[in-house]
Amino acid sequence: MGRSNRAGRAADRGRTTAESGPPAATGPGGRTHAQGPLTRAVDSGLAELRPDRDRPAAWSLLIDGAPQSLVDLADPAHLGFEYQRRLGHLVDLVAPPGRPITVLHLGGGALTLARYVAATRPRSRQQVAEIDTALTELVRAELPLERGWQVKVRGADARGVLERTPEGTVDLVIADVFSGARVPAHCTTVEFTALAARALAHGGWYAVNIADGSALPFARSQVATLGAVFPELCLVADPAVLRGKRFGNLVLAAAPTPLPLAELTRRVASDAAHGRVEHGRALADFAAGAAPATDATATPSPTPPPGVFR
Repeated sequence: MGRSNRAGRAADRGRTTAESGPPAATGPGGRTHAQGPLTRAVDSGLAELRPDRDRPAAWSLLIDGAPQSLVDLADPAHLGFEYQRRLGHLVDLVAPPGRPITVLHLGGGALTLARYVAATRPRSRQQVAEIDTALTELVRAELPLERGWQVKVRGADARGVLERTPEGTVDLVIADVFSGARVPAHCTTVEFTALAARALAHGGWYAVNIADGSALPFARSQVATLGAVFPELCLVADPAVLRGKRFGNLVLAAAPTPLPLAELTRRVASDAAHGRVEHGRALADFAAGAAPATDATATPSPTPPPGVFR
């Protein structure tokens, strides 16, 4: 999950833009497991870097106990969270393999997806909107990016960065925007989606990570919202989440031109985690009766149920 919030953050509108400079390493390749876990207060809560049990150079980032990112310093192409692998499939398919692309990440966290793009598509140009500058400083110091990667991190609200993005300049916009464990309302609307569509170059895509559960009212509204702007749309999620059996992540992909649904479906089916791609009539039925969210009507995504992250 990325981080952004407008309401309740006094520094939001007045915060100046900051770009990431050369990362400051704390050791060879960054923090080592021998140094143990690290907990530090950041702008959005209590951040924890926790060593991964299975990968000797990997770290989980948690904010107030909610998992945000997994980074493997030895293998930046590793995507440990299922929703990040689904977003990774979209990175893989938006252009021919290895071709550099321009990506706008709305929400940064530990910059897992920016690392993935840099590792799999060298010379790509990337911009990240991450409002929590203290979190960015922590990540840069302990989990540094490789020198030479063209990744700029701006300490600003996601929507503000999107509003300032020049028209037709981005191959892929990835919205992974969370305030705590909820998607903030101002990043869920038709107006926000229209800004993303405006930023896209010819052939570009818009990808969104959200979270919902039970009857999935938020997810249904988001399908209607993206569908009000884009003619092509699909949703990827665990079947148990789609049936309302558990709270979890859902990934939406939208574009002005047809998406490679057959190849995306094949890749999702090959993942260790169960996943299903919904599109066309099935997706229309899923969202039937849901109203698109607008700046006047939007609400944040639902609060995760107690114990969901245990």
